[in-house]
Order: sequence, then structure tokens, then C-alpha cells
Amino acid sequence: MIVAELQFECFDNTTVSAVDKGVNGLMEALRYNGQILGREFPIVMGDGVFYVRAVCPEEESLHPDNHSDYVNVCIKALSEASLLSPKIRLVGRDLNSEEAAEQEAPNWQVLYTTYVHTCSPLRSGETLLPIPLYRNPATLNGDHKAVIKWQTEWQACDELQMAGGCKAEHAALAEITQIDSDLFRRGWDIRGRIEYLTQIPTYYYLYRVGGKGLKEERERRCPKCDGEWLLDNPLHDVFYFKCDKCRIVSNISWDQLK
Repeated sequence: MIVAELQFECFDNTTVSAVDKGVNGLMEALRYNGQILGREFPIVMGDGVFYVRAVCPEEESLHPDNHSDYVNVCIKALSEASLLSPKIRLVGRDLNSEEAAEQEAPNWQVLYTTYVHTCSPLRSGETLLPIPLYRNPATLNGDHKAVIKWQTEWQACDELQMAGGCKAEHAALAEITQIDSDLFRRGWDIRGRIEYLTQIPTYYYLYRVGGKGLKEERERRCPKCDGEWLLDNPLHDVFYFKCDKCRIVSNISWDQLK
């Protein structure tokens, strides 16, 4: 991932509230198009200029060719706050984040995230590296907001169940482990939409924890079609199960692999 600095120069008198509205509106649009990552973007005020730093999937993430229609609308709206279109300065590579997947289309891909990841939840099935969302046609309504919102909710549930300190843990765990949960249904539908748009087999990661023992875990069947789905060899040390019919991958319960 790449750290970029956006510089917003004023061409006339303005107010902090107008700048806040214009800049944050643009940053939100860029985030929902997958061009920047994370949720917090501090705005620093200089002498007639405002600075924002963000993490991007690639060096060319903020190129106009990658903008959604809504991003372009937000850029035009900056003039209402007496701001020019932002100048982009690449600061350097973020050593604490993953590189983006290669440009070449993978043979298969997967919706996979955890509460510690800020990168794209769409990953190459061959390398498990994140695929920037803006490389693909808009998922729904002109951008990838539906994917980002699903990722945010999945990560919130994952963090609750990992903390394990409240009653909400069980409800959160059900959302990421059960195929009848609202989160699964929405994510699996998004997965199908991405597959339709990209014409690349796209899978959904179903989290697994608990279980009675390693033997029972290996005997698990696909929860959607009840078919056999145990792989001879795990993929990326994460996916031990893969159902090509239902487009679902899963792990052997981490409790049983300790």
C-alpha cells in the first residue's frame, strides 16, 4: 500500500466548516470507491492550504481514470468551499500493509477480511493479495459502497467475538459463521454480483470456530448443499474447505488446530 498526501489549496476566503464538509465528502467518496483505505483522515491546516494523508492500494489509485461518478461530483463541489482540486503527492510505501494483487485477472477470487485488515476484502484466490475494488465495474449504485459497508460490519462482528467479553459475542459470531445470518446473505449476494461483473469465480469466506474435535471438523460438509468440500491440501494455510458449487470457502476450526 502507498501513503499519499492530498493538498487542497484555497482560491478565495473560506471557512473551516465549508472545508470540512468539502474535503470529508470527497474522502468518503474515495473510500467507498476503494481508492483510499481506512476510516479516519485527519485534515491539517496550513497557510492557505489543507493537507490530508491517506493509504492507497497502489501508486495510481487516485488517478482520475479510477474515479467514480460520485467522486467527480465531490471534486467539483470543492469549489463551493473555495478549494481547488487536490494535488497528489506520493509519500512512500506503507511497510505495515500488504501489497496489492497483480493487474492480471486471477483464476478465482474470494471475499475475505478480518478485523485487523484495512485493505480491500476482495482477494486473489491464487495469492490472497487484495484486489483494489476500483479495478472492477461498480458493484452497486455507481461505486463499491455496498462492499465496504459489508466489510465494516463483518470486521465489527469479528472484533466482538475475538474480544469475547460481552453477551454480544454470540450474536456477532453467528453473523460470520452461519449461512442463515443477515451478514452472510448480504455478503454472498455481493459475491455473486462481483462474479457476474468480473466473470471470475468469486467465493465467500465462512468463518469457523469451536467444534468437537479435529476428526469431526474434517468430516464437515458444505453447510449450503451438504456436499463434500474438504481439500486435500489447505490453500494459503487458511482455506481447508472449498465448495465450487456454492462458492464458499472455510477454515478448520482454529480451536482444533491449536
